[in-house]
Amino acid sequence: MKRSKFWLAFMMMFTLVFAAACSSNNSTANNNSEGTGESDSNEQVEIEFWTMQLSPTFDDYINGVIADFEEENPNVKVKWVDVPWGDMETKILTSVASKTAPDVANLNPQFAAKLAELDALVNMDEMVPDDVRSQYFEGVWASNTFDGKTFGIPWYLSSQVTMYNTDIFEEAGLDTEKAPSTFEELKTVAKQIKDKTGKYAFFPALDGSHLLESMVMMGVDLTNEDMTKATFNTAEGKEAFQFFVDLYEGGYIPREVLTEGHSKAVDLYQAGEIAILASGPQFLTIVEENAPDILAATKTAPIITGKTNKKNVAAMNLVVPKQSEHQQAAVDFSIFMTNAENQVEFDKLTAILPSIETALDDPFFNELPAEPTPIDEARIVSASQLKDSEVLIPPMSNFEDLRTAMNEALHAAMLGQMTVDEALAQAEAKWNEILAQ
Repeated sequence: MKRSKFWLAFMMMFTLVFAAACSSNNSTANNNSEGTGESDSNEQVEIEFWTMQLSPTFDDYINGVIADFEEENPNVKVKWVDVPWGDMETKILTSVASKTAPDVANLNPQFAAKLAELDALVNMDEMVPDDVRSQYFEGVWASNTFDGKTFGIPWYLSSQVTMYNTDIFEEAGLDTEKAPSTFEELKTVAKQIKDKTGKYAFFPALDGSHLLESMVMMGVDLTNEDMTKATFNTAEGKEAFQFFVDLYEGGYIPREVLTEGHSKAVDLYQAGEIAILASGPQFLTIVEENAPDILAATKTAPIITGKTNKKNVAAMNLVVPKQSEHQQAAVDFSIFMTNAENQVEFDKLTAILPSIETALDDPFFNELPAEPTPIDEARIVSASQLKDSEVLIPPMSNFEDLRTAMNEALHAAMLGQMTVDEALAQAEAKWNEILAQ
């Protein structure tokens, strides 16, 4: 596998661990498809914009958007700084602590919430005009909310789909035109594929927020509304844990699910060892490069979900630290960077989706080319379900500790070290302890 391409796709998938405005909105910020007008004042200002590992792949695009913004806002200059993926958490926290934070930063909701918890980010509900705010997908905008305040503007999205190997389906005697659509169907398919072919149907990634997202889709309420108490030790929670325990104990999912995550699922899919890859379409670019025969056998279906019919979307956003001396210019630039026109241009460069609803009207998202590839088909399926998708795991305090507690409990149940009831009770006690902090 060529690692550079893997990490670019991994970054775009947003399965990473990262996760009150000081002035009122008294400047002109035009609608999202037009220029933002003059920012702050006629005084010449410079704002610093941090992204995560987008250079050099997207240099032309980012520099082009910056040039367009500067042309429409001649009093504002934008200094772009691209930060390596693994360095962003330390670098942004250090900059906030030393009062040298950038004016605009590209973060995901869970990590940005850490800064919001410190009251370090401006409130976008106050800074962004209502007519602009309404252009973003409502559920995605809401995913950037912490303690009743919106800390970021949505930028680009990824909507998970079901990509499946029709050769393995055919070998197992399954309908190659129909992938499982629910977890119950997936369990049945997993048994048939293993029994008929000796291969696995899928590799359930339990790293990142994947487990928690699956539980929500299965109908589990993780916490009460104000996130002060765990609420998953229920019949629905038991059913969710039992789903993974049954598959593991029956030998229908690989043993490595306890030690490895999403990257292993990609490796196994392109090696032809699993039949289904639940992921963002961008990962097919890796399959295309490393296993073109697997790509040729790939078809795409909507995301596998549970009784709720909920569909998950992953989001990346732009935030403005309160330390910025030019908050309005920084917000205006964030609006410009995320407008429909600029997002569509960005989406055409890599397999991501826009956070502006009207951007989906572009034929790129709803019309297949004359000779479509599996990647084209995956893009259309992914875009088609975006309006019904939402960020299923909202920003939480101490998210990493909560995620770890749930995973450890499930692992114990899968290994037979605890019953499902005992594992849920352990996770519940740990969550309540963490949430009370």
